[in-house]
Amino acid sequence: MGKLTGIGYKREKRGTVITCEKAFVGLQSGVEDDIRGIPGKRQVTVLSAEAFEMACKQLETSLAWTVRRANLLIEGIDLQGSTGKQLLIGEVVLEITGETEPCYRMDEQCEGLKEALQTDWRGGVTCMVICEGHIRLNDSVQLIEATHE
Repeated sequence: MGKLTGIGYKREKRGTVITCEKAFVGLQSGVEDDIRGIPGKRQVTVLSAEAFEMACKQLETSLAWTVRRANLLIEGIDLQGSTGKQLLIGEVVLEITGETEPCYRMDEQCEGLKEALQTDWRGGVTCMVICEGHIRLNDSVQLIEATHE
């Protein structure tokens, strides 16, 4: 069992990641107010705190998780190889659609970050919303096999 430790969204392309303590995650909106929350395979991005910490250690630096520009930060769940599985976060269900591929923007944040995130799924995962609802910091997180009806 894991825990939700960060929630973030961007109001504009290349905009600052705004963090909050709770949010609605919708089928049509992703994390509320997020510009990229439209329905699709990359509706919500999720980052593992432990994996991001490993990338920072490789770079011998400490960075805020928002530098990765993900929507959700979780602890206690290994996301490597999890495509097709689901994340239960509070009342929300997200289906993992793949690994988040780090882009050149990561090196704009910190030189070498793109490469550090490319190992072992350190950049996190992309997801689509299966069941909408409210989430809040410290909600429990579970990684489960997908249930298709």
